[in-house]
Amino acid sequence: MKQIVLLAVLLFSNFLPLIAQEPGLNDQRIARIFSLEKKYLQNAWDHVKTTGEMPRSTQKGFQPIEDWTSGFYAGNLWLTYEFTGDKKILKKARQATALLEADKDLTLNHDIGFIMYCSYGNGYRLTHDKVYKDILMHASRTALTRYNPQVQSIMSWDPQPERDWKFPVIIDNLMNLEMLLKTTALSNDSSFYKVALAHANTTLKNQYRADYSCSHVVDYDPGTGAFRKRDWNNGNSDPATAAWSRGQAWGLYGFGFLYRDTRHKKYLEQADHIAGYILHHPNMPNDMVPYWDYSAPQISTMRDASAAAITASALLQLAPLSVHGKEYFAAAAKILTSLASPEYLNETGQGIFLLKHATGNYLRKSELDAGLVYADYYFLEALLRYRALKKKMGRR
Repeated sequence: MKQIVLLAVLLFSNFLPLIAQEPGLNDQRIARIFSLEKKYLQNAWDHVKTTGEMPRSTQKGFQPIEDWTSGFYAGNLWLTYEFTGDKKILKKARQATALLEADKDLTLNHDIGFIMYCSYGNGYRLTHDKVYKDILMHASRTALTRYNPQVQSIMSWDPQPERDWKFPVIIDNLMNLEMLLKTTALSNDSSFYKVALAHANTTLKNQYRADYSCSHVVDYDPGTGAFRKRDWNNGNSDPATAAWSRGQAWGLYGFGFLYRDTRHKKYLEQADHIAGYILHHPNMPNDMVPYWDYSAPQISTMRDASAAAITASALLQLAPLSVHGKEYFAAAAKILTSLASPEYLNETGQGIFLLKHATGNYLRKSELDAGLVYADYYFLEALLRYRALKKKMGRR
């Protein structure tokens, strides 16, 4: 453990000179962003409280708790409470989280990890409430019901004959493993850990191309576990070249926490490779808010602020762990500075979403150039991570 701490200190020292180089990310600006978020959370509160529905996007409005995005509003409340210490926000965070309890038994798809970890996971991290711990463990047991030992993966969606999908797994699914790893630490039950690593290893083997880009969907034979094909549901529709920007961000984020929580070097190596693909891609715009797909700006140059926010948070998660930490910190700071600018930040106080210009699914014409609740979540998380790195190194 002492060696790990020493390594982290050495890695931090590599990018200390970069801290405070981004004037758009000073403490006052970050505080302003969280003040705006408090307004947007309040703007949505009456609807959430009276209906139990959660905000999803500008286009789709509020959705029932079975929707994959339903945990992010509670998560935004928890992150805002973390920054502000506001007890009124804490009360709302507890209330919104409680509205999601039934999702601990959600078996319709793999999204239980997104829903429960962003809400109950943050709640437990900030309060150590035993009720939250118990519900997280229950949710993790539910997540394991979609695991197939032949495939060595958790099935994302049920089979879809019209798409010739027998056992589809999407790159987003990697994010759900964080809840399983946390449950392992809380319970000392290795079954969660084994499933998380099996799924990660299958993703590592089959989801990625030689250039470290990934397709959105990989389909398997549920009986033999054999790889069947790559496919799309989001991003460019060519499964041979598609590089959906949010999907690349999910992978970067997932392999980052997999290394953080397991210390298996292959996950760090994969995260570094994915970061290299993203940061050095010739189609990355100058402001580092990517197009909806790195491979397809000729189809549309529509941006995706959600992909940018996830990438920034993932880079800041990875920076203290990697020898490339200096580059990652600088890139994340640049992304966050762009997102904090008037071009992307909703500073009107009107509406319920913090960021503009996020894209849900371009080819399906869904949630285009819109506010998305998960864009706000990962933006807030990234700002907290940025601030924590500065504080850890004694800089303000």
